[in-house]
Amino acid sequence: MKERLAELVSESCDGQLTPAEVLAASVPLSYLGVTSLAQMRLIDAVEREYEVEIDLGGDVSFLDSVGGLADWLAAR
Repeated sequence: MKERLAELVSESCDGQLTPAEVLAASVPLSYLGVTSLAQMRLIDAVEREYEVEIDLGGDVSFLDSVGGLADWLAAR
């Protein structure tokens, strides 16, 4: 799942990061240059692909990393 999420992150930021860079990151995605627009694209892609709804009014700190997002999805 993490590999696919890394691909979605890469696609969401128009390839400015490779999936390998995303997977290797030890800092929040925003530190890698993932903009708020890219984050919104990522949210849309995750919601479509995994048929979930991400509540932007709640705690969205899990969006800071592929691992956090994978854990959030696994709990669904």
